[in-house]
Amino acid sequence: QIQLVESGGGLVQPGGSLRLSCAASGFTFSRYVMSWYRQAPGKERELVADISPGGGRTNYADSVKGRFTISRDNAKNTVYLQMNSVKPEDTAVYYCMAKLIVNYWGQGTQVTVSS
Repeated sequence: QIQLVESGGGLVQPGGSLRLSCAASGFTFSRYVMSWYRQAPGKERELVADISPGGGRTNYADSVKGRFTISRDNAKNTVYLQMNSVKPEDTAVYYCMAKLIVNYWGQGTQVTVSS
């Protein structure tokens, strides 16, 4: 079955860095757009970034442009989110999503930005 497993979340100080990973299985990873979303308490889930199947095209939310980088390794069936210069407002549960005929979601990983 299709599985997406996020890892790499945790507590980080403002201005710090964190790298999230999402390991995918159960489908042909290299054929699909992969996305990172986040949901903060009391807010709707929002798109953070997405990446084309081959990795050549990326798209970012304005709030993270210049700070976050999405990438993928199709040999490892893994998508990454490098988070630099993090801010308290980046605190959220981060989810990866695979857009197949239906959307598949991971269980999420908590990122907390606090001093």
